[in-house]
Amino acid sequence: MKKNLNLKLEDRDTLHLKVTNVIRQEILNGNIEPGERLVQEDLAHSLGVSRMPIREALRLLEAEGLIQLEPHKGAIVKSMEVEDVEEIYELRSRLEGLAVSKSADKLSGEAIVELEKLTIQMKNSEEVEDFVKANIEFHSILMKHCTWKRLTAMIEKLWNGFPQHTPTMLSGQIDKSNKEHEEILEAVKRKDAEHAGVLISNHIKRTGVLLVKNMQDNRNKR
Repeated sequence: MKKNLNLKLEDRDTLHLKVTNVIRQEILNGNIEPGERLVQEDLAHSLGVSRMPIREALRLLEAEGLIQLEPHKGAIVKSMEVEDVEEIYELRSRLEGLAVSKSADKLSGEAIVELEKLTIQMKNSEEVEDFVKANIEFHSILMKHCTWKRLTAMIEKLWNGFPQHTPTMLSGQIDKSNKEHEEILEAVKRKDAEHAGVLISNHIKRTGVLLVKNMQDNRNKR
């Protein structure tokens, strides 16, 4: 990297995830540009860490589709435009809403108890990574009884990216999400799968709108 980026880590827990979060945010905000080469040694120096968490972070970012690891060249930042984010979240909104509407009324009492536990975990999470893990599980349980395999395969592909990590990029996102999760849970308890699907769709769409605005605002400041 040629730039001097002001990269900071809050603490050293789950270090490679925190490194991933920092680099991801810089890419999505446009501070690290498409086509730019990410040099492990430079990143390690900027963040004050060894190269091991950098290597782990780059592998995760490649799986998310934000970078490409090329032989003899290293990590190259791929283009991620606002339109790409709009497309991902619009598709997730529609597809996950449909999947939940076909699944939520089939959830067992045990599954609902697990959703309640996850809702409490997310509300009490002190670390973003803890919220992210619980959030992924919450969404997965909601869709677990959707029998449309092509639908769930498409959703899984969309999730192989940064969507689950938006709490690291949006101020106040966790509080808003927690309130919406509680509303979704109440619909599930009533066996109102149709309404649960609408709520999850709106939940994802709202997040996408905020993320797009955040990206545009940050890029306009450059």
